[in-house]
Amino acid sequence: MLVSLPSLYEPGMDRDACGVGFVADIKGNRSRSIIDDGLEVLRRLSHRAACGADPETGDGAGILIQLPDRFFRAEVTRLGLELAPGRRFAVGQVFLPPDPFQRVICEQILEDVIKEEGQRVLGWRDVPTDPAHVGQVARDVMPVFRQIFVRMRRVPPSAWERTLYVIRKLAENRVRERGADPAGYFHVASLSTETIVYKGLLLPRQLPLFFPDLRAPELVSAIAVVHSRFSTNTFPTWDLAQPFRYIAHNGEINTLRGNSNWMQARRSQLHSAKFHGGLERLMPIIVPGKSDSAQFDNMVELLTLGGRTLPHAMMMM
Repeated sequence: MLVSLPSLYEPGMDRDACGVGFVADIKGNRSRSIIDDGLEVLRRLSHRAACGADPETGDGAGILIQLPDRFFRAEVTRLGLELAPGRRFAVGQVFLPPDPFQRVICEQILEDVIKEEGQRVLGWRDVPTDPAHVGQVARDVMPVFRQIFVRMRRVPPSAWERTLYVIRKLAENRVRERGADPAGYFHVASLSTETIVYKGLLLPRQLPLFFPDLRAPELVSAIAVVHSRFSTNTFPTWDLAQPFRYIAHNGEINTLRGNSNWMQARRSQLHSAKFHGGLERLMPIIVPGKSDSAQFDNMVELLTLGGRTLPHAMMMM
Protein backbone atom coordinates (compact mmCIF):
# COMPACT_ATOMS: atom_id res chain seq x y z
CA MET A 1 0.00 0.00 0.00
CA LEU A 2 1.35 3.41 -0.94
CA VAL A 3 1.38 6.10 1.73
CA SER A 4 0.31 9.50 0.47
CA LEU A 5 2.50 12.27 1.86
CA PRO A 6 0.96 15.75 2.20
CA SER A 7 4.13 17.46 0.98
CA LEU A 8 7.71 16.91 -0.17
CA TYR A 9 8.92 17.05 3.43
CA GLU A 10 10.70 13.84 4.46
CA PRO A 11 11.58 13.62 8.20
CA GLY A 12 14.22 11.00 7.53
CA MET A 13 16.24 13.53 5.56
CA ASP A 14 16.53 16.04 8.41
CA ARG A 15 20.05 17.39 8.98
CA ASP A 16 21.47 20.28 10.97
CA ALA A 17 23.60 22.46 8.75
CA CYS A 18 24.80 25.98 8.05
CA GLY A 19 23.16 28.13 5.42
CA VAL A 20 25.21 29.27 2.43
CA GLY A 21 24.21 31.46 -0.50
CA PHE A 22 25.54 33.84 -3.11
CA VAL A 23 24.37 36.45 -5.58
CA ALA A 24 26.42 37.55 -8.59
CA ASP A 25 26.13 39.68 -11.70
CA ILE A 26 27.53 37.42 -14.41
CA LYS A 27 28.68 40.46 -16.40
CA GLY A 28 30.61 41.82 -13.43
CA ASN A 29 28.52 44.97 -13.03
CA ARG A 30 28.65 46.33 -9.49
CA SER A 31 25.48 47.57 -7.84
CA ARG A 32 23.86 48.19 -4.49
CA SER A 33 21.13 45.69 -5.37
CA ILE A 34 23.59 42.78 -5.32
CA ILE A 35 24.38 43.51 -1.67
CA ASP A 36 20.71 44.02 -0.82
CA ASP A 37 19.84 40.72 -2.48
CA GLY A 38 22.69 39.01 -0.64
CA LEU A 39 21.44 40.30 2.71
CA GLU A 40 17.94 39.11 1.80
CA VAL A 41 19.31 35.66 1.00
CA LEU A 42 21.01 35.70 4.40
CA ARG A 43 17.79 36.67 6.18
CA ARG A 44 16.00 33.82 4.45
CA LEU A 45 18.63 31.44 5.80
CA SER A 46 17.57 32.17 9.38
CA HIS A 47 16.22 28.62 9.64
CA ARG A 48 19.83 27.51 9.13
CA ALA A 49 21.10 29.72 11.95
CA ALA A 50 21.41 28.74 15.58
CA CYS A 51 21.62 30.38 18.97
CA GLY A 52 22.24 29.30 22.53
CA ALA A 53 20.56 30.21 25.80
CA ASP A 54 20.72 33.86 24.72
CA PRO A 55 18.24 34.04 21.82
CA GLU A 56 19.86 37.24 20.50
CA THR A 57 23.36 35.75 20.21
CA GLY A 58 23.68 33.81 16.98
CA ASP A 59 26.27 31.20 16.06
CA GLY A 60 27.49 33.53 13.33
CA ALA A 61 26.52 35.38 10.17
CA GLY A 62 28.46 37.30 7.54
CA ILE A 63 28.89 38.54 3.99
CA LEU A 64 31.82 38.74 1.57
CA ILE A 65 31.70 41.44 -1.12
CA GLN A 66 34.05 43.12 -3.56
CA LEU A 67 36.12 45.95 -2.13
CA PRO A 68 33.91 49.06 -2.53
CA ASP A 69 36.34 51.61 -3.97
CA ARG A 70 34.12 54.70 -3.96
CA PHE A 71 32.82 54.00 -0.46
CA PHE A 72 36.28 53.71 1.08
CA ARG A 73 37.67 56.72 -0.77
CA ALA A 74 34.89 58.83 0.74
CA GLU A 75 35.46 57.36 4.20
CA VAL A 76 39.23 57.88 4.28
CA THR A 77 38.85 61.44 2.97
CA ARG A 78 36.82 62.21 6.10
CA LEU A 79 39.72 60.81 8.13
CA GLY A 80 42.27 63.00 6.35
CA LEU A 81 43.85 60.05 4.52
CA GLU A 82 44.46 59.57 0.81
CA LEU A 83 44.25 56.28 -1.06
CA ALA A 84 46.48 55.41 -3.97
CA PRO A 85 45.06 55.97 -7.47
CA GLY A 86 43.56 52.96 -9.18
CA ARG A 87 43.38 49.79 -7.11
CA ARG A 88 46.82 49.95 -5.51
CA PHE A 89 45.48 49.68 -1.99
CA ALA A 90 44.22 46.95 0.31
CA VAL A 91 41.82 47.02 3.24
CA GLY A 92 42.11 44.76 6.24
CA GLN A 93 39.10 43.92 8.40
CA VAL A 94 40.73 43.37 11.78
CA PHE A 95 39.29 42.09 15.07
CA LEU A 96 41.30 43.40 18.05
CA PRO A 97 41.37 42.87 21.83
CA PRO A 98 39.11 45.14 23.93
CA ASP A 99 42.02 45.78 26.29
CA PRO A 100 43.63 49.05 25.08
CA PHE A 101 47.19 47.96 25.89
CA GLN A 102 46.87 44.62 24.10
CA ARG A 103 45.12 46.32 21.19
CA VAL A 104 47.96 48.78 20.64
CA ILE A 105 50.51 45.96 20.68
CA CYS A 106 48.55 43.94 18.09
CA GLU A 107 48.13 46.99 15.86
CA GLN A 108 51.84 47.76 16.09
CA ILE A 109 52.80 44.19 15.22
CA LEU A 110 50.60 44.28 12.11
CA GLU A 111 51.99 47.66 11.06
CA ASP A 112 55.58 46.47 11.60
CA VAL A 113 55.06 43.38 9.44
CA ILE A 114 53.46 45.45 6.66
CA LYS A 115 56.50 47.73 6.59
CA GLU A 116 58.96 44.83 6.77
CA GLU A 117 57.30 43.32 3.70
CA GLY A 118 57.83 46.53 1.74
CA GLN A 119 54.30 47.94 1.88
CA ARG A 120 53.03 51.19 3.37
CA VAL A 121 50.47 51.71 6.14
CA LEU A 122 48.12 54.55 5.20
CA GLY A 123 46.07 54.56 8.39
CA TRP A 124 43.25 53.04 10.39
CA ARG A 125 39.48 53.45 10.44
CA ASP A 126 37.19 52.56 13.34
CA VAL A 127 34.42 50.37 11.93
CA PRO A 128 31.00 51.74 12.96
CA THR A 129 29.00 49.19 14.95
CA ASP A 130 25.75 49.15 16.91
CA PRO A 131 26.08 46.67 19.80
CA ALA A 132 22.43 47.27 20.74
CA HIS A 133 21.55 44.85 17.96
CA VAL A 134 23.41 41.84 19.37
CA GLY A 135 22.83 39.62 22.37
CA GLN A 136 24.47 40.04 25.76
CA VAL A 137 26.63 36.93 25.35
CA ALA A 138 28.01 38.27 22.06
CA ARG A 139 28.63 41.71 23.60
CA ASP A 140 30.53 40.19 26.52
CA VAL A 141 33.14 38.69 24.18
CA MET A 142 33.00 41.27 21.38
CA PRO A 143 36.31 42.42 19.85
CA VAL A 144 37.12 45.93 18.66
CA PHE A 145 36.65 46.34 14.91
CA ARG A 146 39.12 48.40 12.90
CA GLN A 147 40.10 48.58 9.25
CA ILE A 148 43.68 49.10 8.15
CA PHE A 149 44.53 50.65 4.77
CA VAL A 150 47.67 49.51 2.98
CA ARG A 151 49.39 51.05 -0.05
CA MET A 152 50.68 48.30 -2.34
CA ARG A 153 54.12 48.94 -3.83
CA ARG A 154 57.28 47.20 -5.02
CA VAL A 155 55.37 44.11 -6.16
CA PRO A 156 53.38 43.53 -9.38
CA PRO A 157 49.58 43.37 -9.16
CA SER A 158 49.72 39.61 -9.73
CA ALA A 159 51.55 39.26 -6.40
CA TRP A 160 49.43 41.61 -4.28
CA GLU A 161 47.18 38.97 -2.72
CA ARG A 162 50.14 36.69 -2.04
CA THR A 163 52.01 39.52 -0.33
CA LEU A 164 49.00 40.30 1.84
CA TYR A 165 48.68 36.62 2.75
CA VAL A 166 52.30 36.57 3.91
CA ILE A 167 51.72 39.74 5.94
CA ARG A 168 48.70 38.26 7.68
CA LYS A 169 50.38 34.95 8.49
CA LEU A 170 53.50 36.63 9.86
CA ALA A 171 51.42 39.01 11.99
CA GLU A 172 49.28 36.17 13.36
CA ASN A 173 52.38 34.18 14.28
CA ARG A 174 54.09 37.15 15.90
CA VAL A 175 51.03 38.06 17.99
CA ARG A 176 50.84 34.47 19.21
CA GLU A 177 54.58 34.12 19.89
CA ARG A 178 54.70 37.33 21.91
CA GLY A 179 51.59 36.52 23.93
CA ALA A 180 50.12 39.85 22.88
CA ASP A 181 46.56 38.55 22.77
CA PRO A 182 46.08 35.85 25.44
CA ALA A 183 42.30 35.73 25.00
CA GLY A 184 42.53 35.17 21.23
CA TYR A 185 40.67 38.24 19.99
CA PHE A 186 43.13 39.14 17.21
CA HIS A 187 41.79 38.01 13.87
CA VAL A 188 42.21 39.35 10.34
CA ALA A 189 38.85 38.54 8.78
CA SER A 190 40.09 39.76 5.40
CA LEU A 191 43.12 41.61 4.02
CA SER A 192 42.80 42.09 0.30
CA THR A 193 42.80 44.43 -2.68
CA GLU A 194 39.75 42.60 -4.03
CA THR A 195 37.29 41.60 -1.29
CA ILE A 196 36.21 42.42 2.25
CA VAL A 197 34.32 40.39 4.85
CA TYR A 198 31.82 41.66 7.41
CA LYS A 199 30.91 38.97 9.92
CA GLY A 200 30.34 38.28 13.59
CA LEU A 201 28.62 36.37 16.36
CA LEU A 202 25.27 37.42 14.97
CA LEU A 203 21.93 36.23 13.70
CA PRO A 204 21.29 36.81 9.97
CA ARG A 205 18.89 39.71 10.55
CA GLN A 206 21.39 41.44 12.85
CA LEU A 207 24.28 41.73 10.37
CA PRO A 208 23.27 44.98 8.55
CA LEU A 209 21.98 46.45 11.81
CA PHE A 210 25.26 45.80 13.63
CA PHE A 211 27.45 47.03 10.74
CA PRO A 212 25.99 50.33 9.38
CA ASP A 213 28.53 50.16 6.52
CA LEU A 214 26.35 47.47 4.97
CA ARG A 215 23.47 49.93 4.64
CA ALA A 216 25.50 52.66 2.90
CA PRO A 217 24.14 53.56 -0.59
CA GLU A 218 27.71 53.85 -1.92
CA LEU A 219 28.45 50.22 -1.06
CA VAL A 220 28.38 48.30 -4.36
CA SER A 221 29.57 44.90 -5.51
CA ALA A 222 29.11 42.40 -8.32
CA ILE A 223 29.18 39.49 -5.86
CA ALA A 224 27.81 38.73 -2.42
CA VAL A 225 28.60 35.49 -0.58
CA VAL A 226 26.65 34.97 2.64
CA HIS A 227 26.76 32.44 5.46
CA SER A 228 24.51 31.64 8.40
CA ARG A 229 26.25 29.40 10.92
CA PHE A 230 24.91 26.36 12.74
CA SER A 231 27.84 25.46 14.99
CA THR A 232 28.22 21.72 15.54
CA ASN A 233 31.85 20.76 16.12
CA THR A 234 33.38 24.01 17.40
CA PHE A 235 32.13 26.57 19.88
CA PRO A 236 30.66 29.77 18.35
CA THR A 237 33.13 32.66 18.39
CA TRP A 238 33.40 35.98 16.55
CA ASP A 239 36.34 34.83 14.42
CA LEU A 240 34.75 31.53 13.35
CA ALA A 241 31.76 33.25 11.78
CA GLN A 242 31.78 32.98 7.99
CA PRO A 243 32.42 33.65 5.15
CA PHE A 244 36.14 33.17 5.54
CA ARG A 245 38.57 34.79 3.15
CA TYR A 246 37.98 32.35 0.28
CA ILE A 247 35.03 30.15 1.14
CA ALA A 248 31.68 29.86 2.87
CA HIS A 249 31.26 26.24 3.83
CA ASN A 250 28.94 23.85 5.63
CA GLY A 251 31.69 21.99 7.49
CA GLU A 252 31.01 18.46 8.74
CA ILE A 253 34.27 17.14 7.22
CA ASN A 254 34.53 13.57 8.52
CA THR A 255 38.14 13.14 7.36
CA LEU A 256 39.34 16.38 8.98
CA ARG A 257 41.76 14.86 11.50
CA GLY A 258 43.39 12.61 8.92
CA ASN A 259 43.77 15.44 6.41
CA SER A 260 45.27 17.72 9.05
CA ASN A 261 47.71 15.04 10.24
CA TRP A 262 48.88 14.31 6.69
CA MET A 263 49.39 18.01 6.10
CA GLN A 264 51.53 18.22 9.23
CA ALA A 265 53.48 15.09 8.23
CA ARG A 266 54.34 16.62 4.85
CA ARG A 267 55.27 19.99 6.28
CA SER A 268 58.98 19.62 5.46
CA GLN A 269 58.15 18.88 1.81
CA LEU A 270 56.14 22.04 1.23
CA HIS A 271 57.78 24.35 -1.28
CA SER A 272 56.67 27.05 -3.68
CA ALA A 273 58.73 29.37 -5.83
CA LYS A 274 55.88 31.87 -5.54
CA PHE A 275 56.68 32.58 -1.89
CA HIS A 276 59.97 34.41 -1.53
CA GLY A 277 61.53 33.66 1.83
CA GLY A 278 60.02 30.17 1.92
CA LEU A 279 56.92 28.70 3.50
CA GLU A 280 58.49 27.72 6.81
CA ARG A 281 58.07 31.20 8.26
CA LEU A 282 54.35 31.03 7.50
CA MET A 283 53.75 27.83 9.47
CA PRO A 284 51.36 26.58 10.63
CA ILE A 285 49.43 26.75 7.35
CA ILE A 286 46.41 25.09 8.96
CA VAL A 287 45.69 26.97 12.18
CA PRO A 288 45.08 24.44 14.99
CA GLY A 289 41.94 24.62 17.08
CA LYS A 290 39.81 26.23 14.40
CA SER A 291 36.70 24.81 12.73
CA ASP A 292 36.88 22.34 9.87
CA SER A 293 35.66 25.04 7.48
CA ALA A 294 38.37 27.43 8.72
CA GLN A 295 41.02 24.79 8.09
CA PHE A 296 39.56 24.07 4.65
CA ASP A 297 39.84 27.79 3.88
CA ASN A 298 43.47 27.79 5.06
CA MET A 299 44.30 25.08 2.53
CA VAL A 300 42.36 26.56 -0.41
CA GLU A 301 44.10 29.86 0.23
CA LEU A 302 47.58 28.31 0.11
CA LEU A 303 46.88 26.30 -3.04
CA THR A 304 45.46 29.22 -5.01
CA LEU A 305 48.12 31.71 -3.92
CA GLY A 306 50.74 29.06 -4.66
CA GLY A 307 49.77 29.22 -8.33
CA ARG A 308 46.88 26.82 -8.85
CA THR A 309 43.57 27.96 -10.24
CA LEU A 310 40.61 27.90 -7.89
CA PRO A 311 38.92 24.99 -9.77
CA HIS A 312 42.20 23.04 -9.59
CA ALA A 313 42.52 23.72 -5.87
CA MET A 314 38.93 22.66 -5.21
CA MET A 315 39.40 19.39 -7.12
CA MET A 316 42.51 18.67 -5.05
CA MET A 317 40.58 19.28 -1.86
